[in-house]
Amino acid sequence: MVSTVSCVDIDEYDDTPQGNFDALWKIIDEHYCFFEYKNKEYGLDWDAIYNKYKVRVDDKMNDDQLFEVLGEMLAELRDGHVNLATSADFSRYWSWYENYPSNVSDTLLRRYLGTDYKIAGGLKYKILDDNIGYIRYESFTDGIGESNLDDVINHLMLCRGLIIDIRNNGGGTLTYAERFAARFINATTLVGYIQHKTGTGHHDFSKPEEQRLEPSSNLRWQKRVCLLTNRKVYSAANEFVKYMKITGHVQVIGDHTGGGAGLPFSSQLPNGWAVRFSACPMYDSNGNSTEFGIAPDHYVSLSQSDLLLGKDTIIEYARSLLSQ
Repeated sequence: MVSTVSCVDIDEYDDTPQGNFDALWKIIDEHYCFFEYKNKEYGLDWDAIYNKYKVRVDDKMNDDQLFEVLGEMLAELRDGHVNLATSADFSRYWSWYENYPSNVSDTLLRRYLGTDYKIAGGLKYKILDDNIGYIRYESFTDGIGESNLDDVINHLMLCRGLIIDIRNNGGGTLTYAERFAARFINATTLVGYIQHKTGTGHHDFSKPEEQRLEPSSNLRWQKRVCLLTNRKVYSAANEFVKYMKITGHVQVIGDHTGGGAGLPFSSQLPNGWAVRFSACPMYDSNGNSTEFGIAPDHYVSLSQSDLLLGKDTIIEYARSLLSQ
């Protein structure tokens, strides 16, 4: 998702290790959006986190030591949208996918796509030999225009079903996710809710605002769809899964997505280090958070036996469903 700059006053903090530590803790304390949710999920207590890490900060420590402490403190949020960036390093929390099987193989994807696939903007696509359309979308940072989507749907129109493979898609621009999903609905659809911070307290939010998706006025796909996911599907890609699950003719196959349901904002510390964090929570159409991901309709993992045969278990499962 695209980051937005958040105005946070840091003038009151000195450019010292202690000053930068206090500034970072305060920025997150006043503007992070998932404190209540994560307290319920795993007992996150931001005040206790302050006390835990404050004792590790010393004004004699160097930048590398300070960066390590600040990065570990931010990791307590368990949020892939939370980062600390310097010219020398980038702190991150990637356990939402690093601790799980990848369930995708570049070697197998090259086998299925071959060398004769078509490319339309960020989409790679072809017709498989059983007359099922296959679209690979690797990142929502790769643009897709309306004409791209018209050409892809027109080419695949006579296929009996469609596979959309977004495994390892870590997100990008939400507009592309909305534009793509609009090709699979026929009426204005409630896809979720969003809230905005209204104050510095952990509970200071606006009333949930509806997220509605308008159907495309161009070509739309009316047949069945299998959407392939894994743990590395995150942020705008996670939102795309949220949209597609409620269309009525899409089945999600593979692994649980990684999540990332907060719009990220940015600020900086007195020493100039940039910090990014989730500031606006988003929910599905039932009002549930998808911060920790979305479960598939069919849990399917790559099997070692299929891998040795040159088969992608998840793609083959989708082909089987669409052939029924």
